[in-house]
Amino acid sequence: MVSLSANEPRVFCGPRRFEDMISIRWLEKRKPYWARLEELVQRSRRGVAALSHSELQELGLLYRQTASDLAAVREDATSRQLATYLNQLLGRSHNLIYMGHKPKVNAIVQFYGQTYPKVFRETLPQTLLALAIFAVTGLAAWIITIHDPGFAHRLLGPHMMETIEQRKMWTDSIVTIKPVASSGIMTNNLSVAFTTFAMGITAGIGTIWMMVVNGLLLGVLGAATWRAGMALQLWSFVAPHGVLELPAIFIAAGAGLEIARGMLFPGLLPRRESLAQAGGRGARLLLGTIPMLVVAGVIEGFFSPSNASVTMKFLLAGALFAALLTYLFLIGRPTKTARANSAP
Repeated sequence: MVSLSANEPRVFCGPRRFEDMISIRWLEKRKPYWARLEELVQRSRRGVAALSHSELQELGLLYRQTASDLAAVREDATSRQLATYLNQLLGRSHNLIYMGHKPKVNAIVQFYGQTYPKVFRETLPQTLLALAIFAVTGLAAWIITIHDPGFAHRLLGPHMMETIEQRKMWTDSIVTIKPVASSGIMTNNLSVAFTTFAMGITAGIGTIWMMVVNGLLLGVLGAATWRAGMALQLWSFVAPHGVLELPAIFIAAGAGLEIARGMLFPGLLPRRESLAQAGGRGARLLLGTIPMLVVAGVIEGFFSPSNASVTMKFLLAGALFAALLTYLFLIGRPTKTARANSAP
């Protein structure tokens, strides 16, 4: 890094004034800074990600100082060639600093292609805990409903139970308003995911409650439809979108529990720093669920309630679930060659 002397002209000092022409001594002082700026621009041809945080700060400072130098050089009619060089250098620097569209796209690809699966695997225990809470509650609700049908009436309400007892799917109305229904489903699912995540700040109590409530509802609904002989209708409807929707909700809950972990068990870190780090990981986890919930909403609005065969629905569910597991557990893992190269 070029050392910026306190005696050197700064951008807030304004352009230097010359009586005749730029002095050789001044040029010799400024050339190392221009060379350093050119070096940083050359290194970052593929994006600013190639530079460290301190180098990015240096890039901005050198850009402003070179702009000031250019204004001074233009005062000297004999330095047109130098002025052209500095102008071109500033143009390349400007494009790099203010037109970072490509790095943004690359950053998104990098996040979903590498970072997100890695963060998911690092926080897998929290997601599995959320899944366990949901599953245990759902199983308990199923058993209670089978032995006490009145429990389903109290929880689901008379209108829903009447529909189930008539062996009708309450989702039939979705078919006639697919676009509106799909949009509403996406909004609702995203709201549930964000709420489940945010309630991690209650030391995880709110997140656990969300898992209990959702597990309870699915368990009761599953038992009620099973008693009515509608189990196949229910699960063939749930499966195509549920293989994405439910894991996304579990991951969002895992993100909330990660916040709770950082709050309650900071380890050797100060509690504030532990919470900040856990919140960052949780936010990245939540961000990764958005595409899953959007796709699930489209499927639930258009395909799940359709007249497609039960076989087709379960085949799609199986393919989507296999793709999801492959993405979460295999993508972004270091290859054998990389592991061998990193071994001491």
